Amino acid sequence: MALEHIRLSVLSFVLLCLVAAVFAGRDFYKILGVSRSASIKDIKKAYRKLALQLHPDRNPDDPEAQNKFQDLGAAYEVLSDEEKRKQYDAYGEEGLKEGHHSSHGDIFSSFFGDFGFMFGGNPRQQDRNIPRGNDIVIDLEVTLEEVYTGNFVEVVRNKPVAKLAPGKRKCNCRQEMRTTQLGPGRFQMTQEVVCDECPNVKLVNEERTLEVEIEQGVRDEMEYPFIGEGEPHIDGEPGDLRFRIKVMKHPIFERRGDDLYTNVTISLVEALVGFEMDIAHLDGHKVHIVRDKITKPGAKLWKKGEGLPNFDNNNIRGSLIITFDVEFPKEHLTEEQRQGIRNLLKQTSIQKVYNGLQGY
Repeated sequence: MALEHIRLSVLSFVLLCLVAAVFAGRDFYKILGVSRSASIKDIKKAYRKLALQLHPDRNPDDPEAQNKFQDLGAAYEVLSDEEKRKQYDAYGEEGLKEGHHSSHGDIFSSFFGDFGFMFGGNPRQQDRNIPRGNDIVIDLEVTLEEVYTGNFVEVVRNKPVAKLAPGKRKCNCRQEMRTTQLGPGRFQMTQEVVCDECPNVKLVNEERTLEVEIEQGVRDEMEYPFIGEGEPHIDGEPGDLRFRIKVMKHPIFERRGDDLYTNVTISLVEALVGFEMDIAHLDGHKVHIVRDKITKPGAKLWKKGEGLPNFDNNNIRGSLIITFDVEFPKEHLTEEQRQGIRNLLKQTSIQKVYNGLQGY
């Protein structure tokens, strides 16, 4: 009797777990590979990385590729929306209110453009017989803070989209040679414009949001392409849209490669007796500096690993190079103060004239 009771208890527990699993639905955090405390930036980075890996076009031999890609899109759609995420965290997937669900293709195109990504690293093949709209290059200003930490920038674009309209239009017009017989043994060749008849279209502006990832260590003048987001062509393919990075000047730090440069002004007293201070970095953390020796005007201090992350390998970072300026007292010293300084420093007169520019 006791054994039967145990079996019933185990069976009930298993059934309860199955019901709970069905109720909970898919684990969107696991699908994206992020923790439940992940920030929106972490979620976007995870989606962008996985979308390239799991896109069906890149996995033609995987029968589950389409399902994996759809799961990924669903996970991003929920976790990138604050209200949907709260609802999901509280009640699971089944607890989400019914409503409009974005196309996973729309989500993908907001990161890469209408024609997906250039899989395999090759630009999309251009058929020379198919006309193509012009490419658009837009300068995208980013801060040095964004270069240091990375970020996602939303760009709202009004894109002309071709829509069907009543009537017909001439299309695919081309030059052809026409031969006309004028008489026995006499021919005339003329060049004529020949066109096909196509359905009429009109261009309508549609607003859409593009997600541009500012990657850590991104370099000035680098371009991020969005395929098919350029100028449209009624008889062919649209061009591409490229965002060209322009790193804005910073009031404290100067970038040179992966290194950061800054200047610190100290007093003459600090230059002579030493000092201790903190410098607020681009992400808010403090860089601690201790000087227990004399600091000459123009002296430099290298802080390794406190520069920018390398674009190709974020685990490698440049240096922070600090140049010290010394501010001298503005008031005049009395003769007694001058003599006191002479007695304290015990330094003889040094008045050397030399060519400093040539290093002599």
